[in-house]
Amino acid sequence: MTYTHTTPDHGAADRGVPEHISDVDDVARVLEPDGTRVADPELDPWIADLSPHELRALHRDMVLTRRLDAEGVALQRQGQLALWAPCRGQEATQVGTAHALAPGDFVFPSYREHGVLLGRGAQPADYVLAWRGEEHSAYDHTVFNAAPPQIIIGAQSLHATGWAMGAQRDGSTDVAVAYFGDGATSQGDVNEAMVFASSFRAPVVFVCTNNQWAISEPVTVQSTFPLAGRAPGFGIPSMRVDGNDALACVAAMRWALDRARRGEGPSFIEAVTYRMGPHTTSDDPTRYRDAAEVEAWSRRDPIARLEAYLCAQGVLDDSGLAEVARAADALAIEVRAACIGATTRAPETLFDHVYAEPHGPLERQKAEYVAYLAGFDQDGTR
Repeated sequence: MTYTHTTPDHGAADRGVPEHISDVDDVARVLEPDGTRVADPELDPWIADLSPHELRALHRDMVLTRRLDAEGVALQRQGQLALWAPCRGQEATQVGTAHALAPGDFVFPSYREHGVLLGRGAQPADYVLAWRGEEHSAYDHTVFNAAPPQIIIGAQSLHATGWAMGAQRDGSTDVAVAYFGDGATSQGDVNEAMVFASSFRAPVVFVCTNNQWAISEPVTVQSTFPLAGRAPGFGIPSMRVDGNDALACVAAMRWALDRARRGEGPSFIEAVTYRMGPHTTSDDPTRYRDAAEVEAWSRRDPIARLEAYLCAQGVLDDSGLAEVARAADALAIEVRAACIGATTRAPETLFDHVYAEPHGPLERQKAEYVAYLAGFDQDGTR
């Protein structure tokens, strides 16, 4: 659904329904929460060619993403990771959009896009080494065209726009994709990126994952109007889709990528979904979220929705589900092994790759740091 003016449901609060729940149906979708297929004239053409193999791969990656995410949470709770940003509930948005990408496209994720990285080919160690504090970035960004996950809210939108402008000048048809949350739309970086992208018709797609909460602030504090409505103010067309509908997410991303490759410039996708877990493992969402809200969104589960549809279509059966479950368990084992088996390097090695070549001032700083570390006992006391 290309975005058009939508009036917020201001009467929702009077009926006892939170606004950020009441407007969830003001989205484009092709799968209802129970898995029923519905027609959408704008989305349907973009997914008409999806084969049974592609549909099963979409489901498989969503299941693997959820299992990976559960393992990340468990590893943090066991003291193996310093932090983890859960993505449970957002698998359709992440995997659906990632599956639409071409190998040459370049993604700029935030800290929560585990499913996007999985879709791009990330390996078990790539998910955990940075969160364990072993490496600045756990992977070589040139291997599967993904920048290191950005912690600074919204900064990746500028990086993506700059990359897209470079690709444009190189005559490439590759597209940049920036992923960020609803809270990031209040950041200057995102708005400045959209100004540049629109002015220079940069081939970039902005994917706003509206998971209803920017840490403890509901999206209705960020905006009383759908976030997709902001992009047209910059001259950027947008779609507002059901972020728990994987097929709708594939369609929306294909629409946006096609525009970019034809030289029509940037697009904005608002994927309306929900963050089922905490903001990060240092957060306690029970302090600011109502249990009834979480329960309402659990009935919109993206994996259950796609499974119901695929099973009804005969594309997926019990043996297929069992095989995917085994693959998910195997991935979790590999991620855990990569985390626990990581070798922690000596602290002074942090100086090793600051510059391409060593030089005197850096060597002096390293020597001072080594001397400082030598002042501690083995138990870390001075």
